[in-house]
Amino acid sequence: MSLSQLYAPIAEDMKALDAVIRERLYSDVVLIRQVAEYIIGSGGKRLRPAMVLFTAGAAGYQGKNHLELAAVVEFIHTATLLHDDVVDESELRRGNKTANAMFGNAASVLVGDFLYSRAFQMMVGVDDIRVMRVLADATNIIAEGEVLQLLNCNDADVEVEGYLRVIRYKTAKLFEAAARLGGILGGLPAEQEESLAAFGMHIGTAFQLIDDVLDYSGNEAATGKHVGDDLAEGKPTLPLIHVMKHGTPEQAALVRKAIENGGLDELDAVMAAIHETGALEATRAVAVAEAELALKALDCLPPSVYKESLINLSNFAVAREY
Repeated sequence: MSLSQLYAPIAEDMKALDAVIRERLYSDVVLIRQVAEYIIGSGGKRLRPAMVLFTAGAAGYQGKNHLELAAVVEFIHTATLLHDDVVDESELRRGNKTANAMFGNAASVLVGDFLYSRAFQMMVGVDDIRVMRVLADATNIIAEGEVLQLLNCNDADVEVEGYLRVIRYKTAKLFEAAARLGGILGGLPAEQEESLAAFGMHIGTAFQLIDDVLDYSGNEAATGKHVGDDLAEGKPTLPLIHVMKHGTPEQAALVRKAIENGGLDELDAVMAAIHETGALEATRAVAVAEAELALKALDCLPPSVYKESLINLSNFAVAREY
């Protein structure tokens, strides 16, 4: 299923969301507008804001605040991308030059700060203390995840749990918050709200696991990033951890050296070890297990077109090629 098909039930809301994003991006400072519009206009799946729209619909919400909060979630996500690309010294995202490659590191960091602060202005405008608490806590945990990932770089001794902790903090937390927001807006009972939050957390984890698979198997034109980017940055993701745990001593030593030194000097040999040990299949299996837990969390919701879309989103998260 394509994203356009997946988003069909919220197509009108997605159009309205684009208008909100454009309006809220406005600044009298020209450079802020240029950088923000460049990164927002560079594509992207918009999965996180779509999660707000789908869960709000599944919860029976009838107002307009779901559009504002979907934009908030997208701004927080975009701010993390701007800062990520500076930290990682990335030059390509979604098939385009990164904002830091286009405008410089200083502009990217400062516009990321603008997006964070604009997001907080918008969430205050919704005037719901629970909404503010969820988004404030999520933003803080995401920042902790960024620091944890930085500490893990070039560390070949990272265990699976340490790797998954980074994913839960850095990626899955915003998915979790987005899904919870829909439940809050719809006034769902606590048990159903928690189930939606669990759905978001498991989907976010599955999504990142597949990203880590695609880093070693994806088509660069489709993924919009270079194969082996994680290895170049010395990131010990699950495919590499799998090789070190299940490969030969020579394969484990090869991957350990690649993580500790970073760079792509041994990319071909590392790729061979990944394929020979079934590391991508093993990582994908973990992602599928997370998606199955996400689906189970939806059992508490009554049937609706939005629930069906959330089910389709679970399938997309693990079956995608980009």
